Amino acid sequence: MEEGGRSKNFAEDYRHEIQPKDRCNIAYTVHFILGLGNLLPWNALITAIDYFGYLYPTKHIDKVFSIAYMGSSLPVLLLLIGCRSNWFSHKERRLSFRFRMNTGLFMFLLTLMTPPIIDWCGVSTSSSYYVIVGAVAVCGLADGLIGGSLIGFAGELPERYMQAVFAGTASSGVLVSVLRIITKASLPQNPKGLQTSSYLYFLVSNLLMLGCIICCNLLNKLPVIQYHIAHKKEISASLSPSTGPIKFWVVAKKLKFSALGVLFIYTVTLSIFPGFITENFQSKSLKDWYPVVLITVYNVSDLFGKSLPSIFIPKSIGKVSWACLFGRVVFYPSFTACLHGPRWLRSEVPVMILISLFGLSNGYLTSVLMILAPKSVSVFEAEMAGIVMALFLGFGLVLGSVVGWIWVI
Repeated sequence: MEEGGRSKNFAEDYRHEIQPKDRCNIAYTVHFILGLGNLLPWNALITAIDYFGYLYPTKHIDKVFSIAYMGSSLPVLLLLIGCRSNWFSHKERRLSFRFRMNTGLFMFLLTLMTPPIIDWCGVSTSSSYYVIVGAVAVCGLADGLIGGSLIGFAGELPERYMQAVFAGTASSGVLVSVLRIITKASLPQNPKGLQTSSYLYFLVSNLLMLGCIICCNLLNKLPVIQYHIAHKKEISASLSPSTGPIKFWVVAKKLKFSALGVLFIYTVTLSIFPGFITENFQSKSLKDWYPVVLITVYNVSDLFGKSLPSIFIPKSIGKVSWACLFGRVVFYPSFTACLHGPRWLRSEVPVMILISLFGLSNGYLTSVLMILAPKSVSVFEAEMAGIVMALFLGFGLVLGSVVGWIWVI
């Protein structure tokens, strides 16, 4: 009881002490930009489906990319949990948030430079395919490092910063989609134009990643962030000697409904998007623009859904978890109907409406669970809670990527 009382007293002091203002919402904006950078490389790769589909027409590009990316991110998340759970020595646990973020962001840069470089070097199509898939796997490693670190860090801060991170992840999809549309539309619709537009597309994506690196190194210098870090250190110093290292399974048990909810969300999402959507729906009028348009529709609705928690957040994690189960499973028969149903149901408008609802529910439910979960445990466990949620999100991504092959089989 004494430990709980001490933790509660520190939490109360933390809430009532006057803290610096987030002037001009700079800290919020930086979290938003870092969230954008976290998913920008992945969105850049899958939104260039027209380019990779032209290079490798016999390959299931989206499905292969999903397996390579999601499968490689999980080991890094497990490593982060090990570092927080005392599986390694004290020195190994001291890798700073800034170091982890910078490492991951530079790995992202390497990934986004790979497609144009191997094309410039004249690598054969058969060999370049494996190089690209390898680059996607490296991108997944970086995502595990950045995603786990960023979500864990934001979990220790007020909930608006977690909302900023997930609004940023959604906006990355919209930004990349708009970028792809502009680069594709501004050049001739032929193989040479497709190649040139893709070069420009990946070049601009790399410039955006450089901006994310600058923001990452600015974050810890902001007074409002320094304030929250200082209070976390005070609480850790007061509790660590008596409580020992944070146990993963103890925190995971407290978050079982939230963790299972986010796992189910992304199992459904990755089993349908992007592979099933981009490979199975076709349009005679939009032709090779159709996959790009469908991905853009999803990304815009996902952004809108992830922005809604700034207006309303339910208080019951249990009800949100049930909504994840029943509100998401309904999309399986719905998309099957759009694929095999009457001709009018297979047309562009019904498909886009369904994809909009799919993205909206994904964005809103994800943001709500990721905001509520770290706040349902003690301040001392908040970072681990964020990493636990990121891990189960990763499990959902991998499981969804595997389930997505059922549509092919």
